[in-house]
Amino acid sequence: MPSKVRIEITPGAIQEILKSAEVQADLRDRAERIASAAGSSEDYEVDTRVGRTRARASVRTASFEAMRDEAENRTLTRALDAGR
Repeated sequence: MPSKVRIEITPGAIQEILKSAEVQADLRDRAERIASAAGSSEDYEVDTRVGRTRARASVRTASFEAMRDEAENRTLTRALDAGR
């Protein structure tokens, strides 16, 4: 006989999860994989931050050569699948 299960999700609990250390570590790992797939560690920077509602990670070019490579070849954009 199926039992009735009730799950209550509160906005505060969701935000707590989205800001948790585990989520931050997962985001950093994904961003580092993207940066590694794009090229050398000197050319790309990984940054993680906790915002008002959630944690975020970003990968950005750190050298002129990487900026030019992204503009001409979309190297960083093509490396996004490494973060999946």
